[in-house]
Amino acid sequence: MKKPSIIEKIGKKIPDPVIIFMILYAVTLIITLFLGEMTFSMVAKDGSMITYEIKNMFTAENIRWIFDNALLKNWLSYGGGVLGTILVVMLGVGLAEQSGLLSTLIKKVGIKVSDRFLPFVLVFLGIMSSVATDAGYVILIPLAGILYAGLKKNPLIGMAAAFAGVSAGFSANLLPATPSDIIIGSNAKIFAEAQGIPFLNAAGNPLTPATMHYYFIAVSTIILTFVGGVITIKFVKPRLEKQEYCIPEDMHLDDFTVKPEENKALKWAGLGLIIGLIIVAILGFGPLASYTIETEGVVKEITPFIDNIILMITFLFFMPGLFYGIKVGAFKKSMDVVKAMSTSMSSMGYVIVLTFFSYNFLALLSESQLGTYITYLGATALEKMGLAQYPILLIIGFIITTAIINLFVGGLTSKWMLLGPIFIPMLYQVNSAMTPDIVAAAYRVADSSTNIITPLMSYAGLILVFMRKYKPEYSVGDLIGLMFPYSLGFLAIWSTVLIGFFALGIPLGF
Repeated sequence: MKKPSIIEKIGKKIPDPVIIFMILYAVTLIITLFLGEMTFSMVAKDGSMITYEIKNMFTAENIRWIFDNALLKNWLSYGGGVLGTILVVMLGVGLAEQSGLLSTLIKKVGIKVSDRFLPFVLVFLGIMSSVATDAGYVILIPLAGILYAGLKKNPLIGMAAAFAGVSAGFSANLLPATPSDIIIGSNAKIFAEAQGIPFLNAAGNPLTPATMHYYFIAVSTIILTFVGGVITIKFVKPRLEKQEYCIPEDMHLDDFTVKPEENKALKWAGLGLIIGLIIVAILGFGPLASYTIETEGVVKEITPFIDNIILMITFLFFMPGLFYGIKVGAFKKSMDVVKAMSTSMSSMGYVIVLTFFSYNFLALLSESQLGTYITYLGATALEKMGLAQYPILLIIGFIITTAIINLFVGGLTSKWMLLGPIFIPMLYQVNSAMTPDIVAAAYRVADSSTNIITPLMSYAGLILVFMRKYKPEYSVGDLIGLMFPYSLGFLAIWSTVLIGFFALGIPLGF
């Protein structure tokens, strides 16, 4: 048995993110006790100087603020109710997943593809499955192994390609407003506005949190599919096809075939999607169509459809999932639909616990002005290093920093809660070209690309179990070595794509 790697040893000593936020909350309180009433000045957007004062949060007035706002303002209503937005999206995506629709779609596409294009398709399906991560990890990766076993090729080849797409390409997608889009975008807006940073892109246009990266992630999906497929064919396949593997005696290579009733149900899902699209179109061109109002001589455009894009996307997941579930027999009565949505919500329990402590910590950081002070210190340090005039170096530096942290701290949301509040205002203060959408996109690139080479990723153990069916002696070190070319390739190419968008002034989304 191999000794644990250095990364594993360090990772085991790092507490859960919830505990980290509890500790940070206490540390922040103590720091304000010593730095209370200290003042510092920062340059405002108009070039003037603004003076800030750090609050001592142990005064009677500030202690009352902590308790009076802990539940509503600092948690449930934090950032305009971003927690509610995340939960609503999971209603639609969760229903589609619980009905079996997403799993069947993955099986349907995967089984019909030839061996020549299979690596590209598996990476693509993995990327697209990020709208419902469990479907990608639990269905696609073992399916990829069975597909390759059926072709009499090493199953680990297909599983590596699928794992690369599901996890390393997690933040890319062709669909807008995925759960990760909402988590990153909505919180980016909160982090920016908490310190007076305009939530605008480089052209000065307002950003829509859920779709501010859509052009970038759509292009990334195509590029990463190609990169992942090439890495599989040129690096992974030659390495694995010469290795021995075994097929479990109890494995039937038709376990993941699409049943006739599932094929019929897919047609019903298509009908549900068409009906959903018609309803959305009627709303978009009807009561939710854009209009203008004039207030005090200023004309302002109101965009109710865009403002409610989250509900529209949720509805378009809900309708096909509902129709599919009814036809396949998963939903025999109305209560079954309720149970399906409840099941999807049960997986969000950790998010609810995490956001309670993280949002209260972030609110404390903002109210005490300590967050602004950290931004001030970081921005001053970067300026003294001479990086203010080199925004591309700032982007690369942030990507590398996040990639390294990701090896030791798992979870997209928890790391974003830690890094976003600091780096979004800090990098903007150093160079105004570092708008919130650019910083958030850099985070997505780094976080996703290194998921597959950290044993601390929540699904790493499950993937290892799947692979050991074909190679019982397979270790964490073997898995990391297998996936390293994907991680390095994705990180390098994806970073280059982001820098290209930035250098050419191409908007990341809408």
